Amino acid sequence: MVEQISIFAENRKGSMREITELLTNNSLNIYCAITNDSAEYGIVRLLVDETERAFKLLKENGFTCKVSRVIGVKIPDDVGSLNKLLTDIEDSNINLDYLYVSYSREDATPVAILHASGYAEVEACLKNRGYEMI
Repeated sequence: MVEQISIFAENRKGSMREITELLTNNSLNIYCAITNDSAEYGIVRLLVDETERAFKLLKENGFTCKVSRVIGVKIPDDVGSLNKLLTDIEDSNINLDYLYVSYSREDATPVAILHASGYAEVEACLKNRGYEMI
């Protein structure tokens, strides 16, 4: 199981750095970060080494955030591997809320991070199609 922290951050200069500084000063390691913005606020999604501790620290320091489950799927580092995964997901009638790609630090393998309803069913479906989860 992979847990992700989503942080609602004001869209202003230095906002992201405040988050990373807080985590750095508390010896929390960021494995993956992605941001989505809008006019006034953005969502910062993080995978960190200690999700529960990072979440608590962020909340205590005034950040609005939540923890959610995401699915980490290893994919080959080959042309078309993401397309194949998305085809398999579509063929399985799964609707993705969002996805982003990172890398496994263990073996430098690309990892697609997926968010979809029915976490357990989606994971089981992908395992049945031969995908390895992180």
